[in-house]
Amino acid sequence: MRFKLFVVCALACGFMAYVLANENISTEELEDQIVNAVPEPVKKPVTKPKPQAEFVEVVPKATPVVKKVEVEEKTKTKPLALQKPTLIPVVHVTSRGTDDILTVAGLKPQKMFGALIMPNDYMGELGYDVDNSGYNWDPNNNVAPPTTYSVAAGGYTITPARLAELRSTFMYWYFDKDMYGGRADYQFDIHASMTQLHKNLNFQLPFYGFRFNYTRLSLNGYLEFSDPPEYLTYPLVFPIKDWPIKNDPSFMGIFFSKCRVGRIYPSDIDQRTPGVYFRVERDLMGRTDRFGVEVRERTMWDIRQGVVGADTFIPKHVVIATWKNVSFAGGIDNSLYTTNTFQMILATDEVYTYIMFNYAVLNWLSHTEAGGDTTKGEGGVPAYVGFNAGNGTQAYEYKPYSQNMVIRDLANRGWANGFPGRHIFRVDEQILIGSCNKDIDAALLPLTFAPESGNMLGGQVVNITGPCFDPSIRVTCHFDTESVLGTYVDRNRVICVQPYLKAEGYIRFQISVGTQRFKWRGKYFVETPAAATEKIFFTTDDVHKKNPSEIRITWTQYNLTSNANANVMISLWGYRETKIEPQLEYIDVIEASYSNTGSYVITPSNYINRNNVNRDMQFGFLQINLTQPDQYSGLAISPVLWSRPIPLAWYMAPQWERQHGKRWARALCDNWIRADRFLRNFAADLPLCPCTLDQAVLDKGRFRPDRECDKDSNPSCLRHRGAIHCVVSGTPVAQGAEQQCCYDRYGFLMLTYDQMWGSRPRRVHNLGKMPWNEASKVPSLSMWFHDMRPFYSCCYWQEEQAVGCETYRFERRPSQDCVAYQAPGIAGVFGDPHFVTFDGQAYTFNGLGEFVLARSVDESNRFEVQGRFEQLPTNYYGEVKATQLTAVAMRGNTTTTIEVRLRPLHARWRYRLDVLADGRRVYFDRESLKFQHFDGVSVYTPTYLLNQSQVVVQFDAGIGVEVVENEGYMTGRVFLPWKFINKTAGLFGNWSFNKLDDFMLPNGQVAQLNLNDLRSIHTNFGLKWMLTDREVPGVGAALFTREFGRMSSYYANATFQPNYVLDPADFLPTNRTYDLERAEELCGECMQCQYDYAMTLNRDLAHFTKNYYDTIVNMQAENAACRVLWCVANPSFRSKVELRFYARCQGVL
Repeated sequence: MRFKLFVVCALACGFMAYVLANENISTEELEDQIVNAVPEPVKKPVTKPKPQAEFVEVVPKATPVVKKVEVEEKTKTKPLALQKPTLIPVVHVTSRGTDDILTVAGLKPQKMFGALIMPNDYMGELGYDVDNSGYNWDPNNNVAPPTTYSVAAGGYTITPARLAELRSTFMYWYFDKDMYGGRADYQFDIHASMTQLHKNLNFQLPFYGFRFNYTRLSLNGYLEFSDPPEYLTYPLVFPIKDWPIKNDPSFMGIFFSKCRVGRIYPSDIDQRTPGVYFRVERDLMGRTDRFGVEVRERTMWDIRQGVVGADTFIPKHVVIATWKNVSFAGGIDNSLYTTNTFQMILATDEVYTYIMFNYAVLNWLSHTEAGGDTTKGEGGVPAYVGFNAGNGTQAYEYKPYSQNMVIRDLANRGWANGFPGRHIFRVDEQILIGSCNKDIDAALLPLTFAPESGNMLGGQVVNITGPCFDPSIRVTCHFDTESVLGTYVDRNRVICVQPYLKAEGYIRFQISVGTQRFKWRGKYFVETPAAATEKIFFTTDDVHKKNPSEIRITWTQYNLTSNANANVMISLWGYRETKIEPQLEYIDVIEASYSNTGSYVITPSNYINRNNVNRDMQFGFLQINLTQPDQYSGLAISPVLWSRPIPLAWYMAPQWERQHGKRWARALCDNWIRADRFLRNFAADLPLCPCTLDQAVLDKGRFRPDRECDKDSNPSCLRHRGAIHCVVSGTPVAQGAEQQCCYDRYGFLMLTYDQMWGSRPRRVHNLGKMPWNEASKVPSLSMWFHDMRPFYSCCYWQEEQAVGCETYRFERRPSQDCVAYQAPGIAGVFGDPHFVTFDGQAYTFNGLGEFVLARSVDESNRFEVQGRFEQLPTNYYGEVKATQLTAVAMRGNTTTTIEVRLRPLHARWRYRLDVLADGRRVYFDRESLKFQHFDGVSVYTPTYLLNQSQVVVQFDAGIGVEVVENEGYMTGRVFLPWKFINKTAGLFGNWSFNKLDDFMLPNGQVAQLNLNDLRSIHTNFGLKWMLTDREVPGVGAALFTREFGRMSSYYANATFQPNYVLDPADFLPTNRTYDLERAEELCGECMQCQYDYAMTLNRDLAHFTKNYYDTIVNMQAENAACRVLWCVANPSFRSKVELRFYARCQGVL
């Protein structure tokens, strides 16, 4: 009996060993035999071979001679570098097919599971490409090229024919041999018992807001950047909601499923070894060696033509990962022959990152742990396809394919670069798909389009991707209220030219395909003409003069076309408001056909004899467009470049002189004055100007920098000579007017009583007024018609002492002095965290969750500002019992909800803060997007910042919220006008100039607290203002955007017990005297700074706590000291130097 058991056990062990050996067996030997084998010689004469196979003679050191033969002596196998010239079988491919199989001589074609199906288009028309080293440069060669990187000048130049040959091949390069006998790209260390390898990239790879200089290559169909959870449950859901308790991996998943290395048949066309391949090509921008140039050019043009908005992309580094003939884990019998082949190409310039998924063959869907069967890998939960940012942040699942039975359609969808099975994404900040999707249907589908903004005047060419397009089916683009027809480019792309829009800010943008409804939608940003991206530049100020001799303009040639032989037309347009409907009209052709050189000189004397019917137009624009639009991408569409608004005296002056005489400027001014006197007085609606530049900079609720005169970005101040900085009201007042306040080098307010360059209020705000399609309400155009135009005719083109200029300065557009100006109330939060109320009360409250910072108790004029506080990371000694501000959300009466978030630690390399408007991320990294207007609220970042580390939000009611980030630590400040006195509540207290009522509770009662008793403040006051997702009387409901199911309860913990002792000397143990001394050294007498350092041991936190505290204290002191500032007596025609405007500012000045 024992002997029988022994025999059974031995047989079982032998069977298991056989299975494991066969599962992990390498097919290298078999593959070598097939690739290097040569048919037995025959005694027949040499004849021309059949087109299915070719043999290339490779000669290492001599110029190769290409021969086509059928037979050759069979030789002993040697390392490739030592072999005599041999014949390497090559399969040529021009495009990707689906069913045809090419054959290698001596092999009979059979369609088998696991076989890589190759197309049958023959690429031999270009002949063989063998260089002096004997290497065959066929795109499908399985032998890696020589590793001779070069950056020397005069290197390899790729020809259009060679580029077309490379781009006609579906799969990118992957090699299982090199010329020195190595394994090239093949990762032989990846197998069933070790499924991933660490790979150093040695460059920065931006991905989903983060950056990585390494990756982990996994057999299971993904590239990984952090650890996965210990076990997975199906279907997979990312991000992991329980992070950081459970790992939430950052990964790029092309086919995220448990895989194992499969097998191939001897008759399969591609005999490269099954498994995982990995290749990195670095520093491509400067490479001049052949392989480097070909990788760069092929990848660059595939992405440029495959993704909208990538027209200027040049890859710096490229990663190619290939999974060839991988089977599913858990299979039995012949399941190893049921395989998939797919490939991932990453291309980055270390700012933008694009990913290409190539699906060659998909024969199985799921592994056995996910419910798939054991023989074919069918059923269960199919593989996950998509991206996860990791750290519990955000994820993108490629629907409808991911984890769905239609995943097999990935090999026949996408159509990027015309290939079925190719899908392209942009993945550096957000996931933007670059391929069409015909399998998804919903009421609201996202569009991918670029650019995402354009000049209100129109002419912007918008490239659109979303649905799969058909040249025979009409596409309609709908910009807000205007519709235009789209132009078909390819299956993935349609072009629409933005029409003239009377709107500003974000508008609805949607398309309709055929008879379908408008279900593909997005948001398009309309730039006002005065603030749009400048595309026509004036080298001097001559265009503003009365009678210039010449005007020089320049433009960027490639904004129109890359065709160097293209011609352009330069034309002049004007604007006027003589009817209810705004009138933007064509005036004249400046140059009918001119070479697109990027510069032109306008000679005004050429237009002296013009006699235009619309010569009453006093300002307008230059327009440049192509004369033959088909020179732009071969389409009958021309992009249009517009200048900023310009006065038209250089063109119209001779006509005005013939009509009005030599004093035409005075006539134009008098006409404007008569018309303006019939209009309502608007000055009473405007906020008063701050008295000094310091106060103007601090009043962030009502004023923002003026683009025309900004000390940080545009100090020229053309229409305000002598000024160093101007501010304008952030949002239009009820009637649509705009205040402007300019300051001289001494920081004093400049008035038109002193000179014509002083501050000038405006009847119309640059943003216009709803509805924008009526006269006097059009963004930029109405402001120029009513406010800029008369400045030229009354003052700039006349003497300063002219009657018209004085009437303009003292009657029609007089500066408002700052008598009765009221500085805003300010409150703030910073550190871990510390609060300063509107009345200047300072205290510490370490709440964990979402809380009310400030809200209005006046139902007629409501606002809410809320803060989210999360626990600080651990320090050297362990857990830190304190919190910090990580997000601020705010809303006015019926305004758009704005949220500002601190980005995760490793996602701050480009943007420090995220800004969300009604849950949608917005960015401020371009000049035209620095100021953005939403319903009832404007948001801007300083013009000198590109990283979104400071965000200012301004509501129509004059409320301002400023969020600043430094080294991962935020401060939030709220600015309120005086109409909110005794009408506020929350952690910032009741603004009443009385500290005793600052601790008002939601029920209106005032808590009597000891400021040194942090426990009492925490329990009896702070927690009373904790928010939930449901409405609570006196508290409200949370405004924060909810993502991935994280409600307010995810962040809240009312039982959290922070450190309640404020003085570090009282809570630090006696053996940490050094930390106490260090806190005193860093912070001086600032108790908040000492507390933060002692709690966290973080010098950055301590430094910025002290900085934020000093800043808000100084702000409050500045505003409190100068509530009554100017005392002006008889502001007539005397100069400011004579009057001196003595300020009464508690003895200052």
